[in-house]
Amino acid sequence: MKKILSIYIVFFSSLIIAQVKDTLPNFVNDYYLIKDGDSLMIHLNEVSVLPKHKFRSKVDIHYYYWFRRKVFKAYPYAVLASKRIDSLHIRLTRVSSKRKKRQYIKRVQKYLEKELTTRLKKLTRTEGRVLLKLIHRQTGKTAFDNIRELRSGWKAFWYNTTANLFKLSLKSTYNPAINNEDYLIEDILQRAYIDEALIYQEAKLKMNYVEILTSKKGGINVEEYKRMFAKQRKRKERRNKKK
Repeated sequence: MKKILSIYIVFFSSLIIAQVKDTLPNFVNDYYLIKDGDSLMIHLNEVSVLPKHKFRSKVDIHYYYWFRRKVFKAYPYAVLASKRIDSLHIRLTRVSSKRKKRQYIKRVQKYLEKELTTRLKKLTRTEGRVLLKLIHRQTGKTAFDNIRELRSGWKAFWYNTTANLFKLSLKSTYNPAINNEDYLIEDILQRAYIDEALIYQEAKLKMNYVEILTSKKGGINVEEYKRMFAKQRKRKERRNKKK
């Protein structure tokens, strides 16, 4: 699929066809995570208004910081998507002709494709899934609903069908109160805001995020990712045996 006709949803045109695999964290010692030559110091004695992290094991710390890198990579695109769609809505209110609106939408789409597609194709499936969740957080609507509103329900249906082939869903919602992965994303975001590691942008999906994090008392569950990599290792072992 060469392109998906949607305003800012050009993000998903590259996201859906991303083929980059998630790679296992490189465990070096109890205090550092090193990947591709980067070293990240883990501040175990964190001073914050949020509850101190409660990890089940030292290995879990590495998985948390592995996932943190995923969130950090996806978040700027979600922020940009929110800004672009806000700007688009403002511009569209000034255009009365439906034909001119469609033309303007296509111009925006082509610009975004040119500027972002190459970079977004490098996202892993996990990063793509996180981005879809963050789109809901930052815009207040799922990617599916945005496409349906700005293009058509038919296009939204087919784009989502294509996304499903890659185990992604444009209907992905964000709810850190009930979904563990969303909770991890929110924990990472709120701590990054406090440390000024990420630029703050107010979420259009209104929730008391700090209260949600406080209620969990700092508990961190990364079992989903441990299982994911365990399955990858098993598949790799089976392939090696066949050779």
